[in-house]
Amino acid sequence: MLFAEVVAVSAAVGATRSRKAKVAALAGLLRALDNAEVAPAVAWLSGEPRQGRIGTGWRTLAALDVTPAPAPTLAVERVDAALSALAANTGAGSARRRSELLAELWGAATEDEQRFLFRLLTGELRQGALEGVLTEAVAAASEVPSELVRRGLMLSGDLGVTAGAALAGGADAVAAFRLEVGRGVRPMLASPADSLDAALAELGGRVTVEYKLDGARIQVHRDGDEIAVFTRTLRDVTARVPELVALARELPCRSVVLDGESLALTDDGRPRPFQESMSNTSAGVQRPRFFDCLHLDGVDLLDAPLHERLTALDKVAAPLRMPGLMEPSEPDAAALLDKALADGHEGVMVKSLDAPYAAGRRGRSWQKVKPAHTLDLVVLAVEWGYGRRTGKLSNIHLGARDPDGGPPIMVGKTFKGMTDDLLDWQTKTFSEHAQHTDGHVVHLPPKFVVEIELDGVQTSTRYPGGVALRFARVQRYRPDKTPADADTIDTVRKLRESGFSSG
Repeated sequence: MLFAEVVAVSAAVGATRSRKAKVAALAGLLRALDNAEVAPAVAWLSGEPRQGRIGTGWRTLAALDVTPAPAPTLAVERVDAALSALAANTGAGSARRRSELLAELWGAATEDEQRFLFRLLTGELRQGALEGVLTEAVAAASEVPSELVRRGLMLSGDLGVTAGAALAGGADAVAAFRLEVGRGVRPMLASPADSLDAALAELGGRVTVEYKLDGARIQVHRDGDEIAVFTRTLRDVTARVPELVALARELPCRSVVLDGESLALTDDGRPRPFQESMSNTSAGVQRPRFFDCLHLDGVDLLDAPLHERLTALDKVAAPLRMPGLMEPSEPDAAALLDKALADGHEGVMVKSLDAPYAAGRRGRSWQKVKPAHTLDLVVLAVEWGYGRRTGKLSNIHLGARDPDGGPPIMVGKTFKGMTDDLLDWQTKTFSEHAQHTDGHVVHLPPKFVVEIELDGVQTSTRYPGGVALRFARVQRYRPDKTPADADTIDTVRKLRESGFSSG
């Protein structure tokens, strides 16, 4: 297939607001791909190269001045091979070779293809929600049930791999995916609860209520002496967490997959700031707390109800289990929430004991209860400050995720809650990732996720989503999250409709 066909479908998807139309366009393209073309095309349509980082920045690409090809000739496999060559290009002379490879690729690309490649390699296509739309398109193109495709994605960790299996082998090929110890599993996520009472009422009495830590999500795999530790985004961080590796080797089992959080603690046992937990290099002990067991000694537990998974967790790591209560009374659950907050944690999680493990926010069988209302939003742009903030990148533009695969939708701005250290970090980091500048506004690729505390949501004609945040302030940046993890515009609108206001 010609690369131009992928580019054209990407443009068509970006030009429509209809989720149904997006799915139909993507499914039509997927049906036309050869087997070898599926993985790269799915990766591009998701917004990033299959190879990950390829060593080119915005300035390098912006400096390219190559006359576009008059007509499309590039094939999908040729573009994928060129990106693989760029990713493998290291060592002496790599800068010169990178320039040659880019010039060759750009010279063979039409103007539309050049524009697509630029946006792909600078992160401008990474919109977060496209993977969800693409998952539906894979199901439609392959005639495999959506739930089965999502399960295949949870177990493979790669939509391109899942799509290839679905399109080549149908439902049987997707159903053949199994949990593989040593390969990360897409994590199950929690939905926000309106309150502790509301979560308990919705889920009924068959629940566990656990601490919600301000830590880094971890997934620990052990197969004999082989240990692997993955982050929330399935990044392998095994080499950076020797304490967790040593701990996993001491567990009384042959093989296990544990889901939990790692928290950096002070000498008196209180949690250090989230950024220190994420760095894995801070002073203090990295203390893991596990809340789920997905596999134990040859038995996969994903489809088992949570109460069975917790029984397995107690067999192998009871001293490291997340503090909590099984089937607590309402007063006991409220007391646990108070204690979690007093201990310096975020709140509690309420989980159905009868629910299986499912990647993402499928349903509401896990709910998080926090006293302060926060949203995870995407940073779209940042403004140069004035007064004492002159010379600093300060006021950030905030976007909510479009559940239909479009770019993030702006819902507000804020400069509140920023320390001097955070301003220095923003100025350095955002300057390095700037895409273009419009007056005093620096535009960024949709890759930075920030947790925002707010006092409410109001109707607004100023922003395209029709809503605006009230008294938004920065809590922290979330390097453990991608735009796909950001809250949606629907979530923001629901807050407005509920009349949410903390003041």
